[in-house]
Amino acid sequence: MAVTAQAQALPLVLAAGAAPAEGPGSPREADREAVEACQRGEREAFDELVVRYQRKMYGLCFRYVNNHEDANDLTQEVFLKAWRAIGRFRGQSAFSTWLYRIGVNACLNFLAKRRPHTQELPETLPDSGIRADQRLESRDQARRVREAVQRLPEKQRATLILKIYQELTHQEVAQVLGSTVGTVKANLFHALGNLRKLVAEERG
Repeated sequence: MAVTAQAQALPLVLAAGAAPAEGPGSPREADREAVEACQRGEREAFDELVVRYQRKMYGLCFRYVNNHEDANDLTQEVFLKAWRAIGRFRGQSAFSTWLYRIGVNACLNFLAKRRPHTQELPETLPDSGIRADQRLESRDQARRVREAVQRLPEKQRATLILKIYQELTHQEVAQVLGSTVGTVKANLFHALGNLRKLVAEERG
């Protein structure tokens, strides 16, 4: 999966993020129907959920481990755990919230067991109008941001990844992390401040 340098860099403006719709035909309703089908033993319904969420879950895992191979393995592990546990899902939160919670826990367990290796991301071909030195500077900035994210405290890192890169709302992040909206906002504020400091230190 190719990831551009722009996508890796820290967004300057936070997306407000709309709460997921819940009416007929909405993504949340489609998830609920798929979950109910899974609980009846229909494996094809779970395949639909995998297709719907695999890119987002890969993105979440990659932001934690900064390595394509490990992110792929973790994504598969998350869906395997979700399939095994889906019979116990009661719909008290959105399926996506429940899945993100599994993903965050899997990533934290992975990091607790081994120190992640880093590798450079393959870049898509940039706009031909951009000079070589500008491309290198952009890639270097993306690398600094990725490394700085890895150095954030656990709660701040989780909050930033879910809010900025996964574009969840404050309420959704709170549900995933089992905290309050106020705590999420505070963690995000400190995470962004610390991230800017860490990136500035990397520049020297």
